[in-house]
Amino acid sequence: MADSRTKAGFFNLLFIICVSTAFLGFRSCAEPTSDKQALVDFISRFRYSRSRIKWDLSTPACSWTGVVCDSSQTYVYELRLPGVGLVGQIPPETIGRLSHLRVLSLRSNRLSGPLPPDFGNLTSLRSLYLQGNIISGSFPESLARLPGLSRIDVSSNRFEGEIPASISNLILRTLFLQNNRFSGAIPAIVNTSYLVGFNVSNNNLTGEIPETLSKFPESSFAGNLQLCGKPLPSCADRSPSPSPSPVPSTSGGKRSRKITTGAIVGIVVGIAVALLLLLLLLLCFYKRSRRGTEPSQPPKPATTARASAAEAAESSSKEEVLGQDSKHKLVFFEVDKYGFELEDLLKASAEVLGKGSTGSSYMAELDDGTTVAVKRMKEVVVGKKEFEAQMALLGQIRHENLVKLIAYYYSKDEKLLISDYIPTGSLSSLLHGSRGSGRPPLDWITRFRIGLTAAKGLLHLHMAANTPHGNMKSSNILVTKSLKACISDYGVHSLLGPSALPNRGTGYGAPEVQHQAKLVSFKSDVYSFGVVLLELLTGKAPNQVASLGEDGIDLPRWVQSLMAEAFDAEVFDAEVVGSGVEEEMVAVLQVAMKCVDLVPERRPEMWEVVRMLEMVESGEFQSPLNQEGNGSDGRY
Repeated sequence: MADSRTKAGFFNLLFIICVSTAFLGFRSCAEPTSDKQALVDFISRFRYSRSRIKWDLSTPACSWTGVVCDSSQTYVYELRLPGVGLVGQIPPETIGRLSHLRVLSLRSNRLSGPLPPDFGNLTSLRSLYLQGNIISGSFPESLARLPGLSRIDVSSNRFEGEIPASISNLILRTLFLQNNRFSGAIPAIVNTSYLVGFNVSNNNLTGEIPETLSKFPESSFAGNLQLCGKPLPSCADRSPSPSPSPVPSTSGGKRSRKITTGAIVGIVVGIAVALLLLLLLLLCFYKRSRRGTEPSQPPKPATTARASAAEAAESSSKEEVLGQDSKHKLVFFEVDKYGFELEDLLKASAEVLGKGSTGSSYMAELDDGTTVAVKRMKEVVVGKKEFEAQMALLGQIRHENLVKLIAYYYSKDEKLLISDYIPTGSLSSLLHGSRGSGRPPLDWITRFRIGLTAAKGLLHLHMAANTPHGNMKSSNILVTKSLKACISDYGVHSLLGPSALPNRGTGYGAPEVQHQAKLVSFKSDVYSFGVVLLELLTGKAPNQVASLGEDGIDLPRWVQSLMAEAFDAEVFDAEVVGSGVEEEMVAVLQVAMKCVDLVPERRPEMWEVVRMLEMVESGEFQSPLNQEGNGSDGRY
């Protein structure tokens, strides 16, 4: 009996050992089958580079590029595929099936269309990185309700609509929504104790900034023209909209509908007064019409002389420089901030700053010490209403890398733009002026800073004002005392006639604009900015390059010819070569050549240019011409 029990116990123990061994063996060969199928369904909908995404379906999904599984390899909790060339819309019922996913990074691809609604099923999601795509539509309300979501970066996309109110209840660490098309008010985020990164700049947001977010810098909110409150100017400083007249209530059914005797008397008196005023107006009109028929005195001959730029430089006559027609007034964009008028400009000491295709520019120093720049525009072909509408748009733009417009003046004979005066000069004069005659060289660090800040200014113009510059060139990039760019002369191309067409024949104009002025666009701005980058790299002005090769060659094609012959080193300006920055210069050269592509559709957008330059600055840049590898940097 004892022997039989011993044998039974032995077999039971053996059975347990065998089962345990089999179970452990199964665990060691585990495969997240359902998650793998979701990934296969996801990737099969895209065209992609096999060298960047190495997914061998015969191997476990946990070994694939960008896929991270838990320690037991039973589910996927990270999917990181940044910059791998995914093009198209994220298909529904794919990523949304990864129920244990904690980190999702699909940044820097070409993903488009709206986000799938089943993203709201990612209940374990902690970090979402979708920046640098062209995703459109609204940000899903269900996604903003995920309880553990703490890091969100959907910047530089095309999201629109309001920011979901439910996002305010999340315990966030970072929230980056800049460079989109979000509208409406900013939700008041309840808990900002852990919020270390926040940016909603360059959207269409309105209203007052919630007090809980006022600790973030002004740059976090810039580019939203209708936002106010700390750290931006107070909402009280804005002129309130007229309140609608109160509508009498009709709900009081028991109120008397009879008109009292006093009310009748009041109505009669009111009508009598109105008739008397009308009679007086008709009498005044009659007298004025009679005066208009009387013979007038012969007009005095005009005394305004249209001086050339050279004559104006030698003359102290402000009438010649700024015009004499003073019957109209300056229109200021910030009322009560400036205390001068047109007469003060006429009295000011003036100095010619330059003469370009859009008109002549002057520096005017007023009696009170204020110094402004005055642009005397030529060949304005639009009427007053169109001119004023464009000025109203441009006058609202505020950015540290764009010259601030102060006021404008419109009359039949004169159109003036008054803006901040920046005494340091333009990039063109700093880069090319007095070269070789004791001029201190412009080092690469300074050149790069100017290029990057100019790119940010141009991006703000595109995103916040939704208008191309139209005349991007180094002479319109002013340099501040802190050696940062401040772009001038923006947004006026639509007001001018064909003979004042910006950038024609200067070497900055995109090929499509050279032949048809109406094709000025965001993409033609990118081309012109690419030429500016080449100018910074080579030290050569675009209109000076023809002497370096065959007739008609421009700066981009000259650089391209040297690159084709493997003479890259000869491209760079001798003033900065040999300072240990050649690798960074090569990276910027690749960005520039991407910008000056002859085909507009192949040029990047300005937010992409800014992102690439920022990556050059941080050392993370991969060439847009020859990207290799899977593009994952292991961070997002």
